[in-house]
Amino acid sequence: MILKNFIVFEGIDGAGTSTQIKKLTAIDPINFVATSEPTAGATGKFLRQMLSGDFKVDEKTSAYLFAADRCEHIFGRGGVKELIDSGKIVISDRYFFSSLAYQSISCGEELPRLLNSPFPLPEILFYFEIDPEISLARVNARNEKKEIYEKLELQKKIAAQYEIVIKEYEKKSQETGIKIVRIDATDSIENISNTIKKYFR
Repeated sequence: MILKNFIVFEGIDGAGTSTQIKKLTAIDPINFVATSEPTAGATGKFLRQMLSGDFKVDEKTSAYLFAADRCEHIFGRGGVKELIDSGKIVISDRYFFSSLAYQSISCGEELPRLLNSPFPLPEILFYFEIDPEISLARVNARNEKKEIYEKLELQKKIAAQYEIVIKEYEKKSQETGIKIVRIDATDSIENISNTIKKYFR
């Protein structure tokens, strides 16, 4: 099922999704609402602590937690579904495609696919393609504490898994109705922004 007016940005760490979401929502801050995963809710805060390396949980536990946080993100009070029903266009930084890429590396493909199968597809998925070495250099330039996935070898594996996932959904796009737009994340910020804006005219 496609959730109309739900837009998702995906890519490995440092691909530039957050920057482009800020630019897009600035066009119409009343009708465009930005969200992200993990969310700002209780489960999302717990996940961000985990991602920062404050503590460890079993990889399967992590997969369940991401799915629980996603359920609140979509169906919870003030969530994506409610916002869309009120006439908003919701733009999310990450969605279940991230789980299919990131968590499949650590706990296999079966569990993330099972847990995320009930969630609706976005109307548009913007996938930011970038070499992991370039994206990780951007992450390093932030001079911030790294998350547990922000290691070159892991990012290479995640990028490869992302490609598998995106190709799968591209093949099913006519059947499902999802529109997938590949973005060259090494292009200039303005060029990327102009490409994205074309889908909102």
